[in-house]
Amino acid sequence: MRRGSGTYVGIRTLCDALRTLGVEIDVVTPRVHLPVYTLERILFNETLRLGGRAAYDATIGFDLDGYRLAGRQATPHIAALKGVVADELRHEFGMTRATMRVQAHYEALHASRADGVLATSRYSAEAARDAYRLKELPRIVPELIDLEAWRALLAANSAPPDPARFTVLSVCRFYPRKRLHLLLEAAAQLRSRIPGLAVRIVGNGPEAGRLRELHGRLRLAGTVEFLGDVSRAQLAGEYNRCDMFCMPSVQEGFGVVFLEAMAASKPIVAGRAAAVPEVVPHGVLAEPDNTEALAAGIASVYESAELRARLGATGSDWVKQFDAPRVAAQFLEQVLIYCGT
Repeated sequence: MRRGSGTYVGIRTLCDALRTLGVEIDVVTPRVHLPVYTLERILFNETLRLGGRAAYDATIGFDLDGYRLAGRQATPHIAALKGVVADELRHEFGMTRATMRVQAHYEALHASRADGVLATSRYSAEAARDAYRLKELPRIVPELIDLEAWRALLAANSAPPDPARFTVLSVCRFYPRKRLHLLLEAAAQLRSRIPGLAVRIVGNGPEAGRLRELHGRLRLAGTVEFLGDVSRAQLAGEYNRCDMFCMPSVQEGFGVVFLEAMAASKPIVAGRAAAVPEVVPHGVLAEPDNTEALAAGIASVYESAELRARLGATGSDWVKQFDAPRVAAQFLEQVLIYCGT
């Protein structure tokens, strides 16, 4: 896992919350970094040796990491899947798909050898069972967010919405499965219907070139702005600045950005696909892969101040179940079950 990535932040938050519960944790991460991340992870696993304390009550590996430990030690080993690579790669192309196929092979080894498997949603649990031919459905522990820390960050980075603009925020890694082209096409349809429409997109990735080409072809300068990768403080400011959050992805094992938007009391428009209905049941969920449906969803939020307020308040309450202390307790409970205690 790379420092600064969503996975890294999620695992670090989980470890901090578990330590608060009195759990002693040693974290083992790659020390050798390679230009090709997939090769780095394979090297890390093939040379993985546990140090620190002489014995552990359990070992936990995230995603593919830990496949060399699983099934080869007396200590129970749990595979905690933050996503299901075999499911994600169905929507990818080229080198991204090729490297993800390798990752999926090792993730399958990890899940099949482990004493227990955890997934972040019902959708992901079923996808993992089917893709990796698991005998049992993985147990579900959702993703988490440190609400106290996140809301403190929001308070420290005040950026009120511009009353002259209607600002839509999207935050993601630029992969085909995120379907950001639908958001650009929807913006082109809505710019004459929504005065002052501003779409701000945080992130980067393999689809950046294609999206910028589409941006130019649709003449979206002044309407859609790519912000690139930003700091956590800047990200908090973007959530404060926006009037609503939008992610038209067709494949989400969970979607931590939805928790961030809910914690900021922002209404959400998303695609009705994968785990999204589990995570954002109160959101405006549009038919996936449908530009017109996405545009209609955005327009419905723009046209109703009452709807914006209601969705924001509902999300702010709904997200409490994903607060770090609560989810960490669920995670620990499942680990203890697999350990037979």
